[in-house]
Amino acid sequence: NDSIASYSLASQIVITTFMIICSINFNVYYLLLIRKTKEAFMNQELRYYLGIVFGSALLIAINIKGSFDNFFMAFHTALFQVASVSSTTGFATTDFNLWPEFSKTILVLLMFVGACAGSTGGGIKVSRILILCKTVRKELHIFLHPNAIKKIKMDGKAIPHEVVRSTNIFFIVYMLIFASSIFLIAFDDFNLITNFTAVAATFNNIGPGLELVGPTGNFGMFSWFSKLILTFDMLAGRLEIFPLLILFVRDTWKKF
Repeated sequence: NDSIASYSLASQIVITTFMIICSINFNVYYLLLIRKTKEAFMNQELRYYLGIVFGSALLIAINIKGSFDNFFMAFHTALFQVASVSSTTGFATTDFNLWPEFSKTILVLLMFVGACAGSTGGGIKVSRILILCKTVRKELHIFLHPNAIKKIKMDGKAIPHEVVRSTNIFFIVYMLIFASSIFLIAFDDFNLITNFTAVAATFNNIGPGLELVGPTGNFGMFSWFSKLILTFDMLAGRLEIFPLLILFVRDTWKKF
């Protein structure tokens, strides 16, 4: 029941390392395999992902250092939990439900970001977040310079309009399902943090959330209806939404 908390420090470090490794786009490893080292390490998504992981761990470590004997243990615990949440592995070495609000807020935000595209992790994915941010920057630029022609680029290459459009649609559908799920499970009358993080944890395939669904809790108290909603969220999150939603489109079944 204590997840990875009883494992040795060395084991926890190994698990942390491989959670991060498996959260990276596997194309990076292919580039390393064919000896394109520069292209691998200059991957924009990789650099942003590692920056998010280690930056978040450092901020949390500073925030929780008073609860540990030294800063190393605070950073180790923070990095393990950040790696677990961002990689959507679901492990825990401590009850982060007891951490300060600042640290818990960072973990909740990481639930949405998730891992890299082409990895074993879930969430929205770092590449989509980057495309969405670049789209906003592009629109702001066009507002200032209406006649400008500006392309959204990743790793120095222009992103096709179809990719940008599908990313925007994905985010819209993601938010609609997320909001609908919170509304539907609210009939169980649990507090908002429990409901919000329950949907965030299942939709992004994280595992534990906060409050009643924290690392030491579970989802057993939800009604059968809410469990169906959360089960749908888990499937939609793992299947990238559209493959599951297309099952509910009438045209999909016409040929049968």
